[in-house]
Amino acid sequence: MGRVIFLVDMNAFYISCEMSRNPELKGRPAAVAGDPENRRGIILAANYDARKYAVKTTMTVNEARKLCPGIVLVPPDHDFYELKSREVMKLLSEFTPVIQQNSIDEAWLDVTGCGALFGEPVEMAEKIMNRILNELDLWCSIGISENKFLAKMASEMKKPLGITEVWLKDVPQKIWPLPVGKMYGIGQQTEKKLSELAIFTIGDLARADIKVLRKNFGRYGEEIHRLANGLDFSEVTEFPQHDSKSISRSTTLKNDITDLDFARTILLRLAEEVGEEARRQGCKGKTVSIVIKYSDFQSITRQKSIMPTYLTKDIYNTGAALLEENWNPHRPVRLLGIALANITDENARQLSIFDLPGEGANYRTERLERAMDEIRLRFGKGKITRAKTLELNKKELRKK
Repeated sequence: MGRVIFLVDMNAFYISCEMSRNPELKGRPAAVAGDPENRRGIILAANYDARKYAVKTTMTVNEARKLCPGIVLVPPDHDFYELKSREVMKLLSEFTPVIQQNSIDEAWLDVTGCGALFGEPVEMAEKIMNRILNELDLWCSIGISENKFLAKMASEMKKPLGITEVWLKDVPQKIWPLPVGKMYGIGQQTEKKLSELAIFTIGDLARADIKVLRKNFGRYGEEIHRLANGLDFSEVTEFPQHDSKSISRSTTLKNDITDLDFARTILLRLAEEVGEEARRQGCKGKTVSIVIKYSDFQSITRQKSIMPTYLTKDIYNTGAALLEENWNPHRPVRLLGIALANITDENARQLSIFDLPGEGANYRTERLERAMDEIRLRFGKGKITRAKTLELNKKELRKK
């Protein structure tokens, strides 16, 4: 047998943690909610008894109580959830040392070669599930495959307490019939754009003309085409960085936000700082990533490969596209960040604005951005800024 990868996904993690220390919640509709006394508070996690009443994450407390008048609401305790998460990861490390934690409540495991100790993949998954249940009083689902993408897809197919295998040979039957929006990594905006290309299922995407995808999505189109065919060559690694060298900026907001336009403006200011630092170092990056941390302290990171650049325009446009793709207006955001990574210092010499060869839009953009850098360096950062970010000067931001 070749590679064997598990994705262990904890079921309704926050409320499951609460039920583990308060058994009276078991068998009753219950949820963890931000500010449960406020009717506009948000449901952060609902147990399966509450889900029978159609109570869902990101729903307001008021909506949840209308659907399920008897629901028990518990305020979040993030320190406790972090503690339980560490207990889960420690238990998983007893099965393999090769673990990549994807979030507070899920992780990939490379269990290749562990069969001699723990049995065949399904048998091993059952042992993991039973230990998590019996020792930590938590539920999980486990996806099994030969790569990370298919393991993640498999883990979503049977919840709670499900174990699902999806191998490459199973892709046409188990993966291709699914709506393209169910594919890991496809957000609402990409789903909409794909539907305009008459791509409605993952199978449609797998069979699509790669030239059309490349034209509409660039290198990202190639990536989703490959994944739709079940191909993922990424390794399970504890710290999945493209390169140890990166330039990043993030900011924690005084007030949580749901306004995408305001979020874009914040991201532009951060991208300006990243681009200025990259140009100062004379380093270009090939990967732009963003981080979005929500009011419930959960966070997501998304990234995209681009042609090597240190231009603010390129960094911001890529980051803004990722932001729009993953924006959820029902989840208040407390932190935003952007990074330029996979950096190459092949152009590490510090250039002046008069050293730049070439013509065209990029040439003019680079001269403009370097001129702005020079002004800030000589007269201070506040002496020149983009019109779009002026409004931010009136907002109080706590830098992180």
